[in-house]
This record gives sequence, structure tokens and C-alpha cells, in this order.
Amino acid sequence: MIRQTRHLAAFLLLLLIALLATASRIQVLDSERYEENEANRRQAVARYSQPRGDIHVGGEPVTGSRDTGERLAYERTYTNGPLYAPVTGYASQAYGTSLLENAEDDLLSGTDGRLSRFPLWTSLTREQQPPGDVHTTIDPAVQRAAAGALGSARGAVAAVEPSTGKILALVSSPSYDPERFSGSGSAAARAWQRLNAAENRPMLNRALRQTYPPGSTFKVVTAAAALDSGLVRDLDEPTDSPAPYTLPGTSTELTNEAAGCEDATLRHAFEVSCNTVFARLGVRAGLGTMVDTAEKSGFNDDGLRIPSRVAESVFDTDMNDSQLALSAIGQYNTAATPLQMAMVASAVANDGELRRPYLVDHLTDAGGDRIATTRPRTYERVMDSSTARSLAELMRGVVTDGTGTNAAVPGAEVGGKTGTAQHGVENEGIPYAWFISWAKAEGADDPAVAVAVVVEDAEADRADISGGGNAAPVARRVMEAALGR
Repeated sequence: MIRQTRHLAAFLLLLLIALLATASRIQVLDSERYEENEANRRQAVARYSQPRGDIHVGGEPVTGSRDTGERLAYERTYTNGPLYAPVTGYASQAYGTSLLENAEDDLLSGTDGRLSRFPLWTSLTREQQPPGDVHTTIDPAVQRAAAGALGSARGAVAAVEPSTGKILALVSSPSYDPERFSGSGSAAARAWQRLNAAENRPMLNRALRQTYPPGSTFKVVTAAAALDSGLVRDLDEPTDSPAPYTLPGTSTELTNEAAGCEDATLRHAFEVSCNTVFARLGVRAGLGTMVDTAEKSGFNDDGLRIPSRVAESVFDTDMNDSQLALSAIGQYNTAATPLQMAMVASAVANDGELRRPYLVDHLTDAGGDRIATTRPRTYERVMDSSTARSLAELMRGVVTDGTGTNAAVPGAEVGGKTGTAQHGVENEGIPYAWFISWAKAEGADDPAVAVAVVVEDAEADRADISGGGNAAPVARRVMEAALGR
């Protein structure tokens, strides 16, 4: 009898060990597979069991949470959703998160270890805490001005504070209301499908995620390379440039829209945007110098985060001289986001030093205490201080005497550069109208803002589309708002 009892006990012990092993396998080895199973609703139920933390603009929340009375208790709400969608992104029960809602999801959902008294344990267990809030750098007046000035046109605006890198405005048009699909019902599904199928692509963040040929706005980078390398030492010396200019190794002639470009000075070439002068300067500077200046400005950086991901702006590193000539005037394979071109203007305005752009000023916990603050950091010294001063002078000339007079703000110092970028097969697409600029209040020590505007579908005859005519007025409105006008 004792022997049988021992055998039974041993058998039961083996069963217990097998049960524990199976439970351990499910809890540890197979946990991820079960968590990702579509039939497992426990995570979703837990995730939406409490209100989500808020995103703030100008000290006020532009997001909220609504009690649905359903199993997924809380869904996201948005104040002025289309205005701030390029900043916040969306948080949807059915479709996940994007932009700031994604980059700061741990904090907003309450699983960030910094929200807990036991951060390591919270990070390991993903246990929810009362969520924190994200406080952005966006200036609501500048954001509203940018959106209002762009109106119904397809395009984007990015505005940055040059001395710090704070992003003051991010506008993408057309936009969308993220609240329309924040839930998980059939109405949310219809809204999601409709928005993603729309021909004008409202879900695309054109300020951060779309790259365009920058056209003549890239001539700021080319001029910086020429001045920094000593290729040009005097803004008023002739540049020995032919017009038209035969692209090296080809029989193709590059021409100008403006007059007086043959052997023009850098000042005149910049003010009226001579293609021939800058194409030849790019070739004379050489591929290495051009790539170096472009990359210091932010091009070819596939890791830029603000903290949302920014699409990589591209300046080709392997070109022949004819391709380099076209790249030097912002064509060929050169492509940039509006934020990238705002960074170019910002470097000029900040004495040649480019500050790393950022969108989050600080983070707070549920009690309102700061748990993180973003400090301004240098991205690169793009150019020498003397070069930056020369470029600032050239950009002022564009606004006072050149192609950018529509950007002038009375009583303020404004510098700018226009651009009209051809694109499409045989350049048959409607040209993109560009304008990049900076503005400084009279008597101020530092410029208040650097701006980049791109308009995709300018309402004008194709021959009349220009950065000065279509994009500069938008930039002026943004600069006026940043200056408190």
C-alpha cells in the first residue's frame, strides 16, 4: 500500500511539473504569440480602460478622451483636429497610432516607466499607470496663420525658431480629423477607408513625410558651399558664368528665366535666381564640397526624429558633373521635406549654426510634475559665421530687390529665397512653388522664425507659378504671426 501511494505521489508530482512547465511555456515562451493573436482582447481592453494622456499646444490640451460605455471604454477626441493632425497624428482603437501619438505612446497610455515609483518593474510588466501629458513647442498663433494662409491649396508649411530649434508650426494641406476613426466601429472603418483612398492624400504629412525637389531654394546651400570654400570671396565680383551654360559632357544648354545672368555677380544671381551661375558654381565647388555642405544642413540623414520620424531628404553622393550642375539648383535627384528647407533657412539666421529641430518641449506626469525637458542642441555648424552673414545679406536682397518682395514685413528684417521646382515626366507636372525665409523684429538680437513653404497646386497659369508669387505671401503671414503682428 505504501509502495502504491509513493508511485501515485510521484505520478502526481510529474503531472504538477508538466502543468507548471506548460504554464511557464505559455506565460514566457509563447506569450508574445498569444498577445499578438487577434482573438486576444485583453490587452486592448486594458489599454483603453482609462483616459489617454493629452497633447498640449500653447498650454492647452488639443486632445481628450471620451467614455464610450463599451468594452473598449475610452476613445480619443481632438480639438481642432484638422489643424493639429500634422502634429498629433492619430490614436485609433482600430488602426493604431501615428506621429506624436505614436512617438510618445508609452507616456500617453501610462506604460512609461518614468510614471511609476518602480520604473524598472513597470517597464518590464507594461503595467499601466495614470498617463502623462506631452507639451509641444507649437505656437498656436503661428500654426493658425500657416493653415489659414495655405488655405485649400495642397502643400505644407514648417516654421522653426532658429536659436533653439523649437518647431513653431507644422501644417499639411489638405488635412483630416483624426477623431473620425478614433473608435473601432463601422463609421470609423468607413472614414479610414475614405481618407486613405482620397486622391488628394489628406493622411500624408507633407511637412515631415513628403520630399519635393527644392528648386532654387537649394541655391542657399550651393552659395554656402561656394562662399565657405573660398570659390567666391566678394558678393559683387563677376562670377565668370556663361548664359546659357552647357552642362558638362553634354550638348544640353541650361538657360535662365531672368535677365542679366551672364557673368553676373553672386548678389544679382541670388536676387533674380540665375540657374546658370549656381549650376556652374556647384560644378566648380565639386561633389565632395557640395555633399559636405548638404549633409551638414541635414540632407541624407535617415535618423532624424523630432521625436516623430522625418523622411530623409536626399542629395546624391554619386553624380557626374552634369548631374551635379542640376542638383546644385535643386533639381535632378535632390529632394527635401519642408522641415529640411526650414532647417536650411534657420542655419543662415542663426549665424551658421543649425539647431536640432524638436517638437516636444517637456513631458509631465499625471500630477503635472515635469519628468523630462528637451534642451536645445546643435545639429551641425553648417557654415562659417562670415558665410552666414553674407547669405543673410543675399536673402535680404531677395526680399527688398529681388523675386521675394511679397514676403516683406514692414518694420521687420526679412530674408528669403524663392524656388520653382519642375517635376514629373518631361517636367509636365504643375511646378512646385517654394519659399524659404527668416524674420527678425526690429531691434531684436535673434531672428524669431525660419519658415519653409511649398505649394503643390498653385492656382495660376503654369508659366505664372512662382515661389515669389504663390509661396512668399504664405510665408509672410507665418512670419507676421511669429513676430506678434
